[in-house]
Amino acid sequence: MQVGSVTTPFGRRPMTLALVKRQLATAEIKPGKAVEKWKVFRDASEVRVQLGIQDRALAVLDALLTFYPDNVLSPDNAMIVFPSNAQLSVRAHGITGATLRRHLAALVEAGLIVRKDSANGKRYARKDRAGVIEDAYGFDLSPLLARAEELALMAQQVAADRAMFRRVKETLSICRRDTRKLISAAIEEGAEGDWAKIEGMYVVLVARIPRTPAIGELGVILEEMQMLQSEVLNILEMQLNIEKMDSNDAQDERHIQNSNTESIHEFEPCTDKEQGEKTEIKPQVKRETLKAFPLAMVLQACPEVAMYGPGGAIANWRELMTAAVVVRSMLGVSPSAYQDACEAMGPENAAAIMACILERAGHINSAGGYLRDLTSKARRGEFSIGPVLMALLRSGQSVQRRIG
Repeated sequence: MQVGSVTTPFGRRPMTLALVKRQLATAEIKPGKAVEKWKVFRDASEVRVQLGIQDRALAVLDALLTFYPDNVLSPDNAMIVFPSNAQLSVRAHGITGATLRRHLAALVEAGLIVRKDSANGKRYARKDRAGVIEDAYGFDLSPLLARAEELALMAQQVAADRAMFRRVKETLSICRRDTRKLISAAIEEGAEGDWAKIEGMYVVLVARIPRTPAIGELGVILEEMQMLQSEVLNILEMQLNIEKMDSNDAQDERHIQNSNTESIHEFEPCTDKEQGEKTEIKPQVKRETLKAFPLAMVLQACPEVAMYGPGGAIANWRELMTAAVVVRSMLGVSPSAYQDACEAMGPENAAAIMACILERAGHINSAGGYLRDLTSKARRGEFSIGPVLMALLRSGQSVQRRIG
């Protein structure tokens, strides 16, 4: 280490080991290293929060750099500037003396400049006969050159973090808007689901967004908001698929009825009595609608149907009828057979019968033919769903044997 590479501050200002470390670092600048001074200043401005300095301190640093005659910081030239406080105040846009001293101390503390004080604390330069500066006392700008790469990397990281923060914030705003409108649409149009609970979860999430958020906080909230949005979309998509399936089933039913006029039983076998009725058209006798049993009784007798309901549960008749459509398709019952059952028994009873058939599916060879047979009995007034449910409730005996 060269003599004079480390100096102590004048007056009551204390010397610290951090100041020693910074001065030693400036003494190790490689010869020939150079950097544009305003580029270093821009990098320092970008990372002022990380350096712990304020905007007014940057104004003071800007003023100090204006006293450096060259545009490039280089160890080949003396990097000590020695303006008076009055001159600095003018170039720092009229900053007061006390504020100036405070921000000069902040720049020293941040490691951007180093004081090189004279014996009496005055700032001046000693020149030779040719006018070349031999020695100067004031503020050393060498730390800016020594830390040029460090400040550049810090500035790049700050810019990347700012861009990431902007993307996360924009993504959260869009996700928040989409989720809010999807929930509102579901509530307004009466879609099935516990929308009050979902809306409550949304309100809690929005309330957690701070007024001045950090990127980590926004990232956590964004992840939870995206999960909530996915849940809303899954519920709506499931209902749309059910509606689409019902629509396709209705179209298939019309196609079957229009294209096959000789036999309505496309998938299920007909009884001999039904085949004989093809040649003789009898007026349909008006029948009294079958009594619908309590939903709780149906679900207790047929627990397996619950897994086909929204979310793996059934809360009302509408959800049971929706589940029955899924079960009908799974068991291979044709749309026309199920439609006939709905007309003969009523949609609630038809859905309950599908639940019963599902419960005893292992004992029924043809679910479609079995439903056709029950529908024919219901049209003749020879069928009631009560005994079926009671049999399942009591002992789980074969549904086919009890109905027959």
